[in-house]
Amino acid sequence: MPGVYRFLLSRRWAVIALTVLLLIPVMIRLGFWQLHRHEARVARNELIGRSLKAAPVAFDSLSSPGFAVPGDLTWRTVTATGTYDTAHEFVIRGRTEPDGSSIGYFVVTPLKLADGRGSVLVNRGWVDSGTDAASYPAVPAPPAGPVTVTGRLRADETTASSGIRDRGGLPERQYKLINSGQQAKATGATVLGGYLELASATPAVGSSPVLLAEPNHSDIGPHMAYAVQWWLFAGLLPVGLVILARREAKERAEEAAAAASAGELAPA
Repeated sequence: MPGVYRFLLSRRWAVIALTVLLLIPVMIRLGFWQLHRHEARVARNELIGRSLKAAPVAFDSLSSPGFAVPGDLTWRTVTATGTYDTAHEFVIRGRTEPDGSSIGYFVVTPLKLADGRGSVLVNRGWVDSGTDAASYPAVPAPPAGPVTVTGRLRADETTASSGIRDRGGLPERQYKLINSGQQAKATGATVLGGYLELASATPAVGSSPVLLAEPNHSDIGPHMAYAVQWWLFAGLLPVGLVILARREAKERAEEAAAAASAGELAPA
């Protein structure tokens, strides 16, 4: 290559050019990864919004013993009528208060369905852990008679879905996961798959655990912005390579001119 751009044939510049060529498709791929995360977030928000606005349906019309709640039914508004089985009530350790300020327990009380088809696990809300983590916390009692509950259908929690390991060895009636299969095995009762996250009950009781708020389905997150950033980086890399090459060519030309000028001025 003639002129000052001959340096582009050097090993150093071959490495620089190869690095840029490798980084461009990587950054484009990262941009599409963030785009897909954005699309998944938007789809999740739309699903939650539709589910929360849908007319309530009976819990046992969607679920049955051993039923795995699919993603398109999660957050669906459901109802159930029956009586609370306080003898098999339990708590879930290590859960945050709805405002995120404290760690405590979720209170889960099985509801024996009036139609005799089994029990539904009802997450009645959050209570403080108190002073002794080994003791069962103070839990407001549910209504003693028939009750109709309305809430959100949730899938059973598992180690795979939550990242939480429930290896046992906990105090009596304390668990780390809300899982209908686990409770059916522990109690011998017929438990419908999934659980109901309580939103309201009739009749209402004066004192109850802190109800959990419905999920936020308006925040789309920063993923689209990240995708655009990655694509901009991919587009700027070749521009930066050209600018860097021209700068070095200019510096080499100036050095060559200075050397030539110095040679002409040197005494014979």
